[in-house]
Amino acid sequence: MPAELSPIDKAKFLAAKRATDFVLDGMKLGLGTGSTAAWMVRCLAERIRDDGLRVIGVPTSTRTAELARHLGVPITTLDEAKWLDLTIDGADEFDPNLNLIKGGGAALLKEKIVATASDQMIVIADAAKEVSQLGAFPLPIEVIPFGWQTTKALVEETLVSLDVMNREVTLRMNGQRPLLTDESNYILDLHLKRIGNPRQLALVLNQIPGVVENGLFIDICDIVVVGHADGRVSVKDINSGEVEDDRVEFVPSSNIFADMD
Repeated sequence: MPAELSPIDKAKFLAAKRATDFVLDGMKLGLGTGSTAAWMVRCLAERIRDDGLRVIGVPTSTRTAELARHLGVPITTLDEAKWLDLTIDGADEFDPNLNLIKGGGAALLKEKIVATASDQMIVIADAAKEVSQLGAFPLPIEVIPFGWQTTKALVEETLVSLDVMNREVTLRMNGQRPLLTDESNYILDLHLKRIGNPRQLALVLNQIPGVVENGLFIDICDIVVVGHADGRVSVKDINSGEVEDDRVEFVPSSNIFADMD
């Protein structure tokens, strides 16, 4: 790992490292997608190498699968694993009830399937992801390419009757072409600014023809681990209502992290 990390990367690393303390020998794990989840995969690889930890992971994207293979983290498919003990993933936003917005990395469909197939979900994040109300981060929804403009129009029409501040909907692009998910679908980003009723919005969006899944994770996350650049880590458990403050040792020496930018 580089000795000089930015404050936000250090916070992500500390959250990821603390979250891997929840991983026990023999577990089947959901491996999330995104920059914070990538730190977690590296911390997991370190425990496998140094502590002899025996686990198997189910990646939520091709990017995570490639990283896990590169670092020697055993992986399998969800069909093979059938059910998981724990999923560790990042989030774009989380509120006081640990409801989430996910999908900034365009992997929300697999992420939601894997998270709901787990006994427990832990989210790892830096403090900037904590919000009093969801919606500042654009809400992604995955839609099939066929008739996507009709789906977009239906989404816009539906938003009129819902408790949101803004109703702009954009197609996520990859250069000059629409971004494709691992399932070859498109992503529509809903720029809502404020979501008054996340549960209602999640249910309504999934009733629109052409919508495959939305990025609202409601009643799925059990624990959020928040890292801070000064070495502090907060562990928030929605089931117990407890918040535990801790510190994580920052030792930038492992060669598992040597190729990080």
